[in-house]
Amino acid sequence: MLLCAFACLAAAAVPARAEGTKRGWEVNLSKLAFDFTSTEVKNAEAYQDFSQARLTADSQTAVRGMLNAAGNYHAKHYLWSNELLLDYGRTKIRPVDDETIVNENADQILFTTGYTQRLWNVPNLLGGFEIGPFANLGYETEFTKPEDAPRKRILRATAGVKLFEGKYLKSLFAAVVGERDYTYSPTSNKLAWEAGFKIEQPVREGVTAKYAMMFRDYLNESEHVQTDLDYEFSADARLEVQLYKNLYLAPFISYYTAQAKYFGKRGENVYVGVSLSFSHLFKAAEEVPAE
Repeated sequence: MLLCAFACLAAAAVPARAEGTKRGWEVNLSKLAFDFTSTEVKNAEAYQDFSQARLTADSQTAVRGMLNAAGNYHAKHYLWSNELLLDYGRTKIRPVDDETIVNENADQILFTTGYTQRLWNVPNLLGGFEIGPFANLGYETEFTKPEDAPRKRILRATAGVKLFEGKYLKSLFAAVVGERDYTYSPTSNKLAWEAGFKIEQPVREGVTAKYAMMFRDYLNESEHVQTDLDYEFSADARLEVQLYKNLYLAPFISYYTAQAKYFGKRGENVYVGVSLSFSHLFKAAEEVPAE
């Protein structure tokens, strides 16, 4: 259905010669964010009978950091994109009368490189955007190995069609996905399809609303493992407020859910918070006029 919509848009489009088309390399630190909270409680065991939470609480420390960087080459007929995502979060709880508990709430390393053909430009719809087929190759792993499971290692190839580089519509795609999962032995080949979008909406000067969504549905795998997923879905919404130059404050909500193939309970994770982040454009692509 989404592919039909792409076809309809393509019929109304023109060859990709948009005014202000970019040329050359663009290197960008999209986000460097760091969240840190710490609570240190002393002599809490002596105050357990007091109705004062600040004296009876468990000591705890929560840390989360994220880096998202991209290096993209803009040519007349194609876009070569490269993206690195690092995301790690950890919470340490030190109960009064028990052992320290350590939980990871985020752990991902993802590198993606991809080619997108610039076929058509739609200049007068939704702020304008381009349309073309694309193919990506990515590798996903994690910083630390889980205590009772092997480290995630996935090689992923994706091919499909997308709308991209619009004023509001940064990406809208539908694709076929092939995975080579090296997490378990023997390795498993998986087939899936996925769709997603990224949208940015200026609210006023210095304030931008950002939305992202991804859905991936697994169709088949060569090896059957208890941890195989039937599908996974993620969504993120944030309001990015510029504090000073490249420094931003962003209240956000992130949602992730997944369904295992071999048992009925669906897992969910909701993360609500405020992020302090920094971004920087190291090299801007050249803007060229329409031909």
